[in-house]
Amino acid sequence: MKVLVAMSGGVDSSVAAALLVADGHDVTGVTMRLWGGESDTGCCSVSDVDDARRAAQQLGVDHLVFNFSDDFEDRVVSPYVRDHAAGRTPNPCIECNRHLKFDRLVERARLLGFDAVATGHHARIGAAPDGFLRVARGEDAAKDQSYVVHMLCGGDLSYVRFPIGGMTKGAVRAEAARLGLRTASKPDSQDVCFIGREGGRSRFLAGRLPFTPGRVVDEGGAEVGRVEALELVTVGQRRGIGLAGGAPKRVVLRVDRASATVVVGDERGLARPTTALRGLAWPHDGDAAVVGSGREVLVQSSAHGAPVPAVLEHAPDGAVTIHWREPQRAVAPGQTAVFYDASNQFVLGGGVSCATS
Repeated sequence: MKVLVAMSGGVDSSVAAALLVADGHDVTGVTMRLWGGESDTGCCSVSDVDDARRAAQQLGVDHLVFNFSDDFEDRVVSPYVRDHAAGRTPNPCIECNRHLKFDRLVERARLLGFDAVATGHHARIGAAPDGFLRVARGEDAAKDQSYVVHMLCGGDLSYVRFPIGGMTKGAVRAEAARLGLRTASKPDSQDVCFIGREGGRSRFLAGRLPFTPGRVVDEGGAEVGRVEALELVTVGQRRGIGLAGGAPKRVVLRVDRASATVVVGDERGLARPTTALRGLAWPHDGDAAVVGSGREVLVQSSAHGAPVPAVLEHAPDGAVTIHWREPQRAVAPGQTAVFYDASNQFVLGGGVSCATS
């Protein structure tokens, strides 16, 4: 089988490629050149491309570079900026998976005649109890990435491979060391690839949009501080919200763009009984009906958050409201919630938070 392996320059994708080579597949490595600006974090630096190329050489496989920088700008970076300007909290890694790895890369692989695309994600694809192929959790619960690849659907579920999904991270590193791969001890990427360490998100956004100063008020409306940029404030934030030293501990409860106001209060004020979602992703046609109103599911609302029980309510326009069995910490608008079945193993769908109440 001809397999195109997305090689980011990290240990996971290097071992994914190695496992496929060991299984006798005709493997080609590919690194996607996504971000054309300065990068000293994530998986878009020049050194990462070099690491991927050298790992491919060690494995004796061809290595390609696909330039998807325009798509990355249009589908990931620009929406990231727009979301901040609108008061949402984006998840660029999910959007990169959605539009680049499992859209543009899969499309290119099919055109080039590859039989499958593989990545180094800690997730699996398997037959669920309902008989459908679905994304499933990886073996290593601490590294599970099913949340960030939840959008895989339709024919892509049979086309994509996750070779290390059944391994722990320790086993992956041990295999890389056994093979002598240069990436064996390379640290995991933790940051957004287009956000540099120096200046971080503030510096990046300052070069792309005007900042709006705002008032910080308590729940009674009394002003308790000021922020220089509403665009850098998100629901649940504790630091950088302009409170005087020694003030009571508070978190952001709401960001009102219209009045340029940030409302802060006790963390208990973040508890919400419902969360509304837009931009729903369903793995199969008909899943929206199968996971119908009144169906209890487990919902995970952050990459490594604990799944909690909830009931889904569908609206005629395709939107979904999560009714939490017990009030939950507010899911910031722009963040993703993913639905799992009762076994907490298989992905049933997911969507993007647009409101909480």
